[in-house]
Amino acid sequence: MKAYVLRSFGPPERLTLMDIDQPVPADDEVLIRVRATSVQPYDWHFMRGEPYIARLMGGGVGLRKPSIAILGADVAGVVEAVGKAVTGFRPGDEVFAMIRGGGFAEFVCVRESELAPKPRNLSFEQAAAVPLAANTALVALRDEGRIQPGQRVLVNGASGGVGTFAVQLARAFGAVVTGVCGTRNVDLVRGLGADAVIDYTAADFTRNGQRYELLVDIAGSRPVSACRRVLTPKGTYVAVGGPAGRWLQPAGRMFAALAAAPFVSQRIAMAEVTRCVRNNDNLMALTEFIEDGKVTPIIDRTYPFADIPAAVRYQEEGHATGKVVVVTD
Repeated sequence: MKAYVLRSFGPPERLTLMDIDQPVPADDEVLIRVRATSVQPYDWHFMRGEPYIARLMGGGVGLRKPSIAILGADVAGVVEAVGKAVTGFRPGDEVFAMIRGGGFAEFVCVRESELAPKPRNLSFEQAAAVPLAANTALVALRDEGRIQPGQRVLVNGASGGVGTFAVQLARAFGAVVTGVCGTRNVDLVRGLGADAVIDYTAADFTRNGQRYELLVDIAGSRPVSACRRVLTPKGTYVAVGGPAGRWLQPAGRMFAALAAAPFVSQRIAMAEVTRCVRNNDNLMALTEFIEDGKVTPIIDRTYPFADIPAAVRYQEEGHATGKVVVVTD
C-alpha cells in the first residue's frame, strides 16, 4: 500500500510517499480502507517535533526521531477485514475513528474499541473532519467545562477546526454562545449559531464588560489573567491550545494556567483529548448531534492524497476556517 512516512523531524517535504506492507489486523483490530483523513496542528507538531519540550515528555513527539512514522489522527473509511475477536463490525461497514496515527495511508488497523459507525448523513470527507476536533470540543465543554443549559459561554478561536464544533455543541447543550474570530469569519460563526460574535480585530473581548460562566480558549490570544476578567467568580476557563512556538508554546502557556488554578476562585482546566480513553463513546455522542442536524463539519479545503504535504503546509499557516481534509479516491 502507499503511505506518507516521516523518518525525521522537519517541514512537510519530510513526508515521503512510499510503498509499504499493508497492515494485518490483530485479534481485536479492524483493517480500514481509508477513504478520507484530515490535517490538524496535532500532525505538524509531530512532524516538526515542536515545541521542543514535547520531545522530553512521555508519550510525546519523540526525542531524536518522530514517535509516529505515519501521521493522520482522523480516519473515515470502509472495513476491509476484521480480527477474529471483533464482533461489532464486518467487511463493508462504513466507519470513522480518532487514532494516534496512521491516517496518511491507504489502509490502517484500528482497535475495535476506538471505532464507531460513520454518521449516516455525512460523506467520508465530512466524517474525516470530525474525530479529533469535535472530540476536543466535546471534552472541553462537557467534561472539563461542565457546561449547563442557559450558561453564557465564550469560545475564543471560534472559526477554526475545534472552534466551529465548539460553537455548535455549546448551542446544542443549550448555552448562550459568544464566538471570537477575525473579520472574514464573523458571518460564518454567527451562522453556526453564536448568539453574539466579537471581531478580535475591532474589540478586545477581555475588556468589553461581559461575564461568562465558561470560556473555552482555543486561540490562546490573550493572557490567562486577562481571560479570567471575563469570567464570573465561579466561572471555568478551559485551555485548548494557543500560538505555537519552537521551544515551549503552547504547552508552556497551558501548564502555567494550570499552575495558577489553586490560587484563584475560578476553575482552570485543560482539554487533553489525546489521552482520553472514551473516544469511542464520544464519537457515538457526536454522531447523535450530527444525525439530529445540530452539528455539521465545516471544511475549508479538500486535497487529494497525492498532495498531503501541501495540505499540511496550508494547515500549518494557521488561517484555515474549519477543517482541512484529504481524500484518497
